[in-house]
Parts: sequence; structure tokens; C-alpha cells
Amino acid sequence: MSLYVGFDEAGRGPLAGPVSAACVILPEDFPVEILNDSKKLSEKKRKAAETVIKEKACWGIGLVNHEEIDRINILQASLKAMQVAYKMMIIKLPEWCRKNSIIMPSEKELLAVTDGTFVPDVSCTVRCEPKADGKYPYVMAASILAKTCRDEIMMEYDRLYPQYGYAKHKGYPTPAHKQICRQIGPSPIQRLTFKY
Repeated sequence: MSLYVGFDEAGRGPLAGPVSAACVILPEDFPVEILNDSKKLSEKKRKAAETVIKEKACWGIGLVNHEEIDRINILQASLKAMQVAYKMMIIKLPEWCRKNSIIMPSEKELLAVTDGTFVPDVSCTVRCEPKADGKYPYVMAASILAKTCRDEIMMEYDRLYPQYGYAKHKGYPTPAHKQICRQIGPSPIQRLTFKY
């Protein structure tokens, strides 16, 4: 039996902080009506969906920090975060299958879709599809986990570096974010290879 795996990332565009990725398998009885592309859900709905996904799905999250993004570039960092997310999900898969009375598949039986135009180097069959995060529930779920994880990290950074306003813009290149970097210099989590 094939299981469908969704991949997505959050944080390719920001000037600061990590890139996060998630990898998700949903059970057959998952309430898909709570899902959507994470960008189309309110923060409250994303958080509610995150709770259900983490409770019912088999999932993993991967992070690559700002220093590695500068070192290997944002595309490679996004794909690496997906690899880490996949490894984390695979660790949980045997127990999740047992709990859901599913025969444990081989990795070759996993069929994955990633949002976008590149695929991570993982052991299952994976294809890319632009806008997959608006089409497939398992990719929507990955989109939600990647975004909620990264947003929480940026809220923590806001407490450490309040002058940069990370709670508001989450590191994205808003005029206010660019201006504060020009005025007082980059924060300790700034991606220094990005243009300001």
C-alpha cells in the first residue's frame, strides 16, 4: 500500500532567521476541511490545524539556520531542511503505522509531492509541483507545520532582539525591517548574503 507524503518549506524569502520545512503523512480519516495553503489561513486557524496535524499525522520538521543559508544558498538550505524533516518523519513512521493499523511500507512505496520546482534528495519517490500547497491535503499540512514552526522561532528572536520587529514581519523584507538594518546594522540572525 502506498502512502502519500507532503513536503513544504517556509522562510525562503526573509532576510533573517532559519528556513523550516515539514514532511507529513495524513491518516485516511484526517479532517481535511481544516487544511489550506498556510498563507491563506489566519494565524488562529493555522495554530488549530497544527494541533490536529501533530496529533493525528506522521510528521517531521527540519531547520537550517541563517549561517548555513549564507554558506550553501537558500535553495540548497530549503532542500536540506526537507531532508531533515523526512528523516524525522521516517523515525516516527513504524510507531505511527502500528497505532493506525497500517502495514509498514518500504520507503520505495512512499509517494511524495513537494511544493515548488525542486525535489529533496530522499529515499522515497518524490515529484515537485508548483502550487501543490493549494491542491493536496498532505502538502497543505506540511505547509502549515513549516510556517507555524518558523513563526514561533521568529517570535522567540523578537524577544531577544526587540528592536528589529521580528514579531511583526517574521524577518521578511519589509521597509521597516530594511530600514532598521541600515540604521543599526544587521541582527545576529541576519542572512548576510541577502540584499537589503
